[in-house]
Amino acid sequence: MVWNGVYSRCAAMAVLAFGVVAIEAAQLARYDNYPLYRVTPQSEEQLRVVAAMEHVSDSLIFLETARKVGDRFDIVVAPHKLADFTETLEADYIPHELIDEDVQRSFDEERIRLTNKRAKGPFDWNDYHSLEEIHAWLDKMANDHREVELLDAGRSHQNRTLKGVKLSYGEGRPGVFIKGGIQGREWISPATVTYILNELVNSEDAQVRALAEKYDWYVFPSVNPDGYAYTFQVNRLWRKTRTPYGPFCYGADPNRNWNFHWAEQGTSNNACSDTYAGPKAFSEVETRSLSSFVEKLRGKLSAYIAFHSYSQLLLFPYGHTGEHSPNHQDLDEIAEATVKSLAKRYGTQYKYGNVYDAIYPASGSSVDWSYGVEDVKIAYTYELRPDGGAWNGFVLPPNEIVPTGEETLDSLVTLLEESAARGYYTAGK
Repeated sequence: MVWNGVYSRCAAMAVLAFGVVAIEAAQLARYDNYPLYRVTPQSEEQLRVVAAMEHVSDSLIFLETARKVGDRFDIVVAPHKLADFTETLEADYIPHELIDEDVQRSFDEERIRLTNKRAKGPFDWNDYHSLEEIHAWLDKMANDHREVELLDAGRSHQNRTLKGVKLSYGEGRPGVFIKGGIQGREWISPATVTYILNELVNSEDAQVRALAEKYDWYVFPSVNPDGYAYTFQVNRLWRKTRTPYGPFCYGADPNRNWNFHWAEQGTSNNACSDTYAGPKAFSEVETRSLSSFVEKLRGKLSAYIAFHSYSQLLLFPYGHTGEHSPNHQDLDEIAEATVKSLAKRYGTQYKYGNVYDAIYPASGSSVDWSYGVEDVKIAYTYELRPDGGAWNGFVLPPNEIVPTGEETLDSLVTLLEESAARGYYTAGK
């Protein structure tokens, strides 16, 4: 069977396919009996066939997208579409395997655990936290430490605060901007950012203290607050913002929405797609507000670092083209030293490279924008644990939060030391 179904954008069929009432409501999205398949194309034609499915069917959720022959797609399939899906793969002899018969089970286990912990003690890194808990912790940090100042970068579509903090031990230091949570389902990202902030404030380790006091830190754990909240309240696999775009379709990918080579590569113009770039650059109030905040720091920022999950990658510009950036060699050498440092504590292996070559073409990202528009020449994206062999990377076990934070902070020390040694934080570099 050839995959030739015609789907109108944002049709009501998408709602039935997901079994989700895709309106703002408290009803929990469930994925009962949704299997997870790993598909590994062995030819360019097979790669095109599978990639096309992502754009024509709202009954498939692509957790991982192959960038070349031999790479894998991890795809969650709606039960009613399973026969068509497998028939297409078998007709074209595309290798595939069933990884999980019912992805809902891991979501249920996670939700039960989080529900049971609500009668909890202080904020810690033994489990994941809701947006409200993260914001309350930031408030407390600012109240308890005179070096910490609350920051408000604007409001989301649903009027949530893009809340962050500035950590500074004296004005005039080079600025480092770090952010997490731009894609809602990536829970380890805000957890890692808050872990790093806590260590910068409270650690007694001499190397961490030196790092904290050498820079002015601008830290935003969750810059897509609506999407993150939605993953806790309704749909664990939600990625985008929550801006309505026609009947039953919500949100744009906030990491494809920035005004630097917007919508040129690796995006979709289908508003129901996870990689929808939005109707125009900075269509999302979250990206528009955050970019305005960063623009006000022009001349103060020396590094811009984003935390995502998953695949254990350290990436740098560009994503829209395979052409190398002007300081590609420096970025590559810094990345090499950084991933070696990260591996020392637990042996965690990262790969590194420019986005276009190391993972896949993707334009309109915040890191590319910071590099190409704001001229911040130390610009990196971490794709955190687990590695690419795991299908359930968005449901990383909570006992991996602290190890992820520890090794990432180790690597951040190296990243900044290596870039400082190359003169990036001196005037004129």
